[in-house]
Amino acid sequence: MQNKRAKAVLLAAVFSCTLATGVQASHFTHIKGDPKLHSASALVLDAKGNVIYGKDVNAVRSIASLTKLMTVMVVLDAGQDLDEKITVTKADRDTEKNTGSRLGYGATLSRREMILIAIMSSENRAAYALGRNYPGGLAKFIPAMNKKAAELKMTDSHFVDPAGLKPANTSTASDLGKMVAAAYGYPLIRKASTTRRMAVRPYPRKGELVYNNTNRLMKNASWDIALSKTGYISEAGRCLVMRAIIDGETVSIVLLHSDGKLTPYGDSNRLRKWMLANS
Repeated sequence: MQNKRAKAVLLAAVFSCTLATGVQASHFTHIKGDPKLHSASALVLDAKGNVIYGKDVNAVRSIASLTKLMTVMVVLDAGQDLDEKITVTKADRDTEKNTGSRLGYGATLSRREMILIAIMSSENRAAYALGRNYPGGLAKFIPAMNKKAAELKMTDSHFVDPAGLKPANTSTASDLGKMVAAAYGYPLIRKASTTRRMAVRPYPRKGELVYNNTNRLMKNASWDIALSKTGYISEAGRCLVMRAIIDGETVSIVLLHSDGKLTPYGDSNRLRKWMLANS
């Protein structure tokens, strides 16, 4: 009888704690096995930051355009006018990888639109224009990125440009889990990263430019994605971070240094299948 009473008290305490925190214990946290991922580093976290799966999570790697999440957080933290018009100049060109852009010199969009296409379509000149138009320019913007990383306790991360074109933009899967959690707190980042398609008019006498989301899983009806960002340069391989709902639970996924173009998506599907099979 005493054992039954003690058990009832324990269950009541657990239930009370769940109500107080508003977050139930994850049914993924204690699953075992190997999802057999091909990405060099991988991390899956539950909504409370508990590790569901990890692979080489502390290895420092180039992170390519995942950098843009930090870029936009710093811009939004500065409280700059989102409706202010920003014009692309020669200073925004890519001198690192010599990538092209549909935003020619003189292209003008609002800061909000620059944020949207920088995140959803990984537009490099938009990211540079955002950093260049920060108070004090890039000379102040890059230190602000690293200061933000320090505030988020991203102790093994370093940022040197706003677009992620330079290989010296580095982090770890563990640190990026913290960045994803922080980025999720910005409604405009959530909107930008989950917008599938967007048209803008950067030139007064020309038609629309249509941008599409770089994450092909956004078109997959079996995925419920609340935040995402892709990245690629040769030194970083293919990278993907997401916050998604799987089996009713919010999880964060970080995949770094995938060799194949489709590998991050294959790994994401392998992770999801493994989690559903073992929960």
